[in-house]
Amino acid sequence: MHHSTSKAPRRRRAAGMLAAAAVGLATLGTAPAADADEGSDRAAPGNRSLAKVLGADGTSFDKKARDFDIVEAAVLAVLEAKPDSPVGLLTKGRQRLTAFIPTDAAFRALVADLTGQTYHRERRVFTTLASVGIDTIETVLLYHVVPGRTLGSGKVVAAAEERAELDMASGGTVTLRLDRGKVVLVDADTDDRNPRVIRHALDINKGNKQVAHGIDRVLRPVDL
Repeated sequence: MHHSTSKAPRRRRAAGMLAAAAVGLATLGTAPAADADEGSDRAAPGNRSLAKVLGADGTSFDKKARDFDIVEAAVLAVLEAKPDSPVGLLTKGRQRLTAFIPTDAAFRALVADLTGQTYHRERRVFTTLASVGIDTIETVLLYHVVPGRTLGSGKVVAAAEERAELDMASGGTVTLRLDRGKVVLVDADTDDRNPRVIRHALDINKGNKQVAHGIDRVLRPVDL
């Protein structure tokens, strides 16, 4: 991963560009909540929300790099500061969505890239991220959500085979493609490695209208 020789200016530039992207949320209103059928499942999908799944093991940080404590903390922080945020869609299990959720290790890699510092404690990683501002965190989270669609792993692979473009809740787009059998998500950042879907973290909350797939990097809504 590319690192700037000037760490502080790179971090300020990244925060500034992400904050500029957050301005677009003012015109977004609430995320689309289309509830059209996204398949021919024999059983009607359930209404358990992704927020409930993420919070099932508690809200404490731990030492497990491959789970999703930091993204959960980010969601809670946004909703505490902005109760009407479109991020609240994650708590509404009757509304379809697909989320690509970064692991704690993915957030650690993002912080290391932006600051030049590697932090092992999840709380330190989160507080470093939080320093960029709640609007920026909101924008980044929404760039990981496809509203109105329930895309199981089979549909994600099919979309990647077609190099399909997904419309994200932030207003941006992400393109799916296959690379040696792995699903890659091409984001707005042209310099760093694109996130890949993690095979052991597919179809989280399967059988419900809201599903998620783990990814190994954080999607970036602007070119840093």
